Amino acid sequence: MKGLSMQRLFRPSAQLMLWCGACVLFLSLGIRHGFGLFLQPMSLDNGWGREVFAFAIALQNLLWGVAQPFAGAFADRFGTARAVAGGAVLYTCGLLLMAASSTPWLLNLGSGVLLGIGLSGTSFTIVFAGVSRAFPPERRSLAMGICSAIGSLGQFLMVPGSLALISGFGWSVAFLVLAGLAILMLPLAATLTEAPATRRPEGDLTLIGALREAFSHRGYCLLSFGFFVCGFQVVFIAVHLPAFLSDRGLSIEVGTIALALVGLFNVAGTYLAGLWGGRFSKPKLLAGLYAARAVVIVLFVFVLPITSWTAYIFGAAMGFLWLGTVPLTNGTVASIFGVKNMSMLTGVVFLFHQLGAFLGGWLGGSVYDRTGSYDIVWIAAIGLSIAAALLNLPLHERPVARLRLATEAG
Repeated sequence: MKGLSMQRLFRPSAQLMLWCGACVLFLSLGIRHGFGLFLQPMSLDNGWGREVFAFAIALQNLLWGVAQPFAGAFADRFGTARAVAGGAVLYTCGLLLMAASSTPWLLNLGSGVLLGIGLSGTSFTIVFAGVSRAFPPERRSLAMGICSAIGSLGQFLMVPGSLALISGFGWSVAFLVLAGLAILMLPLAATLTEAPATRRPEGDLTLIGALREAFSHRGYCLLSFGFFVCGFQVVFIAVHLPAFLSDRGLSIEVGTIALALVGLFNVAGTYLAGLWGGRFSKPKLLAGLYAARAVVIVLFVFVLPITSWTAYIFGAAMGFLWLGTVPLTNGTVASIFGVKNMSMLTGVVFLFHQLGAFLGGWLGGSVYDRTGSYDIVWIAAIGLSIAAALLNLPLHERPVARLRLATEAG
């Protein structure tokens, strides 16, 4: 027994990888989804403007994106389990430091640096690639949809839980409790060990060669822009929606329920995106999703009155459209380039998502502090959504020549 690798000692089934990977997303995304609830209490207690907290979250998203291709390359080389375990440790340390944050510098280190890098090992890109390698091509989209749905359920359940912790014990204790939950990702990581048989031959290609091939592909570049738009929208809404509603005279409970509804309806939206992605054109579904987001934002912000019920309807509608982009985008990358370098390639696409997330999170606070309104950012979100819809329409999922030749040879 001595000398055997972890892969040979413990080879979990595809189903176990699927459900444990989904639980990692449940915790990672669920905890993060409630960060917008901490904006006002932390800012008031520390005497900060909204831009301080907004910048820390924006930095988190930026570093998450920058670290993601490297975390993806690490996972492709050394396995999903090691990448998730390292991310879980950093994620937990970031939450502990946020609990002690009394200065912008500490907040940026905990929320921005540690959590940002930690998320690169515990979120969609790493988990999806590991799960995709465990399933045949015809079942990958559905498997990713199930993972996304469970992660979205975490967003629904963790937001009211975070509010209860803040209300009952204060924001600092709330972060400590969340850190205790985050460390549970560490034992879950042990189940994500990939068997060598799951790594299907797809032709010889170095890491640099894979990047060169991807960036010479028009569809890859357009997918990256679309994901930039997705990041801009979801982080702006997740961070600033509770404050936006409070400015309109609604209670923090309304903002909490709206965010929880985003998570709840995202369960259905991501599951259906994964299911439909296995039956219909993923790029066409992406185009429809981005167009629908533009319509929903226009109606909520500029047409309908802002009430508790319209806020709930907005949360439900945006939730249905929230992260359906993830299985569709990642599935398109897998269809075109295969799964051998999927963690790294989807990590690069996700970098663009996080560049948009940085801009959306920071710009929301910056524009508000200077104008007293979020209108400029809402308008930018609408325009970007329309552009993303139009750019996804001409895309296709045809595998690259290298993949087709490897399939024929096999």
